[in-house]
Amino acid sequence: MTTSAQGLGSLDAAAVAEALGAGDCGEVAGDAGRRAQYASDASNYRQIPLAVVFPGERRHIRNTLDVCRRLGVPVTARGAGTSTSGQAVGPGVVLDFSRYFNRLLALDPQARTATVEPGIVLDDLQRAAAPHGLLFGADPSTHSRCTLGGMIGNNACGSHSLAWGRTADNILELEVVTYRGTVVRLGEMTAEEIDEAIAAGDDRAELIASLHRLAQRNLAALRTKLGRFPRQVSGYALEQLLPERRFNLARALVGSEGTLAVVLSATVRLLSPPPARALIVLGFSDACAAADAVPALLKHQPLALEGLDHALTDIVTRPATRAAIDTLPAAQAWLFAELGGTAEELPEQAEALAETAQQAAGCTGSEVITDPVRARTLWRIREDGAGLATRMPDGAEAWPGWEDAAVPPGQLGSYLRKFTELLDHHGLQGAVYGHFGEGCLHVRINFDFSTEQGTAVFRAFVTDAARLVAAHGGSLSGEHGDGQARSALLPLMYGPDVIALFEEFKSIWDPDNGLNPGMIVQPLPVDGNLRVSPHRAPLPLATVFPFHADDGDFAKATRRCVGVGKCRSAGQRGDVMCPSYRVTRDEKDSTRGRARLLYEMTQGEVITDGWRSTEVRDALALCLSCKGCSADCPVGVDMATYKSEFLHHHYKGRLRPASHYTMGWLPLLARLASRAPGLVNALTSSRLAPAVKRLGGIAAQRELPRFAGQTFLSWFRRRPPRGDGRRGPVMLWVDSFNNHFSPEVLQAGVAVLEHAGFRVQVPDGTQCCGLTWITTGQLGTARRIARRTVAALAPAVCAGLPVVGLEPSCTAALKSDLPELLDGDEDARALSRATLTLAELLVHHAPGWQPPRIEARSISQTHCHQHATSGFGADSALLDRMGIDNTALDSGCCGLAGNFGFERGHYDVSVAAGEQVLLPAVRSAPAETQILADGFSCRTQIAQQTSRGGTHLAQLIARALPPVDPSARSGFPPLPTEKEHTRD
Repeated sequence: MTTSAQGLGSLDAAAVAEALGAGDCGEVAGDAGRRAQYASDASNYRQIPLAVVFPGERRHIRNTLDVCRRLGVPVTARGAGTSTSGQAVGPGVVLDFSRYFNRLLALDPQARTATVEPGIVLDDLQRAAAPHGLLFGADPSTHSRCTLGGMIGNNACGSHSLAWGRTADNILELEVVTYRGTVVRLGEMTAEEIDEAIAAGDDRAELIASLHRLAQRNLAALRTKLGRFPRQVSGYALEQLLPERRFNLARALVGSEGTLAVVLSATVRLLSPPPARALIVLGFSDACAAADAVPALLKHQPLALEGLDHALTDIVTRPATRAAIDTLPAAQAWLFAELGGTAEELPEQAEALAETAQQAAGCTGSEVITDPVRARTLWRIREDGAGLATRMPDGAEAWPGWEDAAVPPGQLGSYLRKFTELLDHHGLQGAVYGHFGEGCLHVRINFDFSTEQGTAVFRAFVTDAARLVAAHGGSLSGEHGDGQARSALLPLMYGPDVIALFEEFKSIWDPDNGLNPGMIVQPLPVDGNLRVSPHRAPLPLATVFPFHADDGDFAKATRRCVGVGKCRSAGQRGDVMCPSYRVTRDEKDSTRGRARLLYEMTQGEVITDGWRSTEVRDALALCLSCKGCSADCPVGVDMATYKSEFLHHHYKGRLRPASHYTMGWLPLLARLASRAPGLVNALTSSRLAPAVKRLGGIAAQRELPRFAGQTFLSWFRRRPPRGDGRRGPVMLWVDSFNNHFSPEVLQAGVAVLEHAGFRVQVPDGTQCCGLTWITTGQLGTARRIARRTVAALAPAVCAGLPVVGLEPSCTAALKSDLPELLDGDEDARALSRATLTLAELLVHHAPGWQPPRIEARSISQTHCHQHATSGFGADSALLDRMGIDNTALDSGCCGLAGNFGFERGHYDVSVAAGEQVLLPAVRSAPAETQILADGFSCRTQIAQQTSRGGTHLAQLIARALPPVDPSARSGFPPLPTEKEHTRD
């Protein structure tokens, strides 16, 4: 049997899923939503599978193969789905190992080995090995989400393969199963072991005998045409069958892209890293000069030697990352050289390497980075390269397609110059970065797949580029594999004799062509199955938000997600994205999974009902609208905005969930409740509370916040101003949450602002930013409210008054949502520019003001929306000036996230998100440690799930302020304890 994508037309997805479900294959999904989520990886390609299987046990994998073999359905093995070459998508059944088949089976510190299932994430293995002073050598930039199985499939390398080897170099043994169900344990074999295995006469014997005969007949070709330099990853690693390499079938299978067998377990080698490392940043006049310097720098035996071009760094806009880039040596390109050794010897080694670099033509300077925090920040720029490079500096899209070529390092400068000429010849541009120390370049190029002409240019370019690589003795792939992107080009690199060997090798392992067909041999065309195609027009979908960065095209906005999968990072690394995925570990709950569903919705093939799609609605249900992805996603996917847009259209003219009416209209309902807060509080804490929650779509487990006896506005408008007001007026934004539930926060803000010399004003009437309507997708109402707010604040903004917000979500709405919602409204843009956080005002606009000294410790929870828009830099600086020893938690989202955590069905995920870091940190903090949380949601989550309460920055400062005179506080109630603003 020969299986191909073209031969699957008669197979019904529902029938395949039913057969798999009846075959004890683990969790099986054949619905349109799952198939849409798994239609793409991180490449240019798209193939809609018939079903997705999530195996949890070995038998599930064998049973899946058995069912697929009977049905004639091909199987594609998949880890994190971060493949850039198209080998993690297929037209048959996708086996996702990452969700359940991801255990660490054994770790032997003495032998320095570990045995793992293929779905284990690299960072999870590294965390298990770290207490023993060990690590796995290969470390691709996707280490926070890539799986060992995927690394084995591609022969992944990473930054440190220069010193620690590729994945293949660190594999000791594999246990695999073939498409026909034969289970084989693979590793090195001596001649005697080969003879013994063949003599057994079973399926394994036949397999080994055939492979041994292939090797013996082709020793010359295997020695001269394969394995010529470390990054020769293209094709199959047949050089591992040589007797001098001990006929290592495990390493021969590494890099086979799931076309030969399915990995059941892997035993890997671990190593001890050096006790200390130093990062040396070297500047160059251009990337070619940096490439020319590589051979001389390699003599210093660096652990890593990475390069990046200014075209990549020019794309960065996030303030914190931009600030780090701006501290690099002045240059147009940089090399990051890392050395390892003892702390005593590293300075001398670093100086010697920098001196060598200074002698190279085009070197503009160097710097030794000793601060580990800054070093990590700089490495993150390089790690995010695959995502950053998907946009050109002018915002145009850029794509993989020639993502991964490698040449011997001595050829790198020549290759890069000719490669640049080739780009110019075809009218293309690309940002170059990669593993310069091993001659491996990554680049994203502005191909135009939306037109026939653009696709023809793509095809011509990659063909010419393949010839260029071959002329430099290189490899079409240096670590990402050939996949659909390069397999059809392999004859330009190897010639017909080696291609025939590859085909024979594949046929021995998989005579039915049931495993990942179309990859490496019998290849699919490089311009087939393209994710963006001139032959497929997206549905005409009008939007409320303008999506200017994507030319007003919602389909283009959703395909901004290129699949690098940073949103699937489960560990806390100072990012917020993606809280729901960190809880469920389910692709559908990741930013990528949702973006893929939305993109397929715009295509109208798998998801056929457009804005009315229940599949998209259900996938968005656990999106917290935290906006973390808008800052943390390397390509700036903004799922909160996409969700609001979708909900607006999905429920237009239809009955909405009850929570949209209660929490979506909370600002208005709170104004009504403020007329009789005691009565409302009595009702919501009575025996009728469960019924109130049920009718309002609110989680039964949640306590309803209590309304304050007096709103802040009522208090403020009855009090005389305090202080001298020498700095002039400031507009304090009165948000609905603090106004009605915790007015003491705004009162503290007034005290601090007046102490700093500002005359505090508040907007006329009762204004609202419209956030609750935005998050629930009631964009028509949100727009009307936004217009009224902008008009109310316009005179103050026009007069130059800063607008200070104390609730981070509302401040972020004024800064980012309103200008988008009121597209083209100059007053909205002016309001955005005028809006500041309290810390930003005090740090940057109150020169000479000294905050009170507070010798104390604190831990702080940064609100997600503040993380996405303003960051914590000003807050950190202010706390430092106050003498506070603060630890900013790498906690991500608190989990409550406005209305999300109160909505029925969300409680478990909401609490689980908080339990990852924030809530345990609060519980374990000493009683004297301040718990800083500016967000009302954050404070509410803390109060409801721990015995502590959160304190707003304004409250922390105000409590330490001395009164100006005995009467200065006469109209000001005592500031409450940290619990009183969240619990009564």
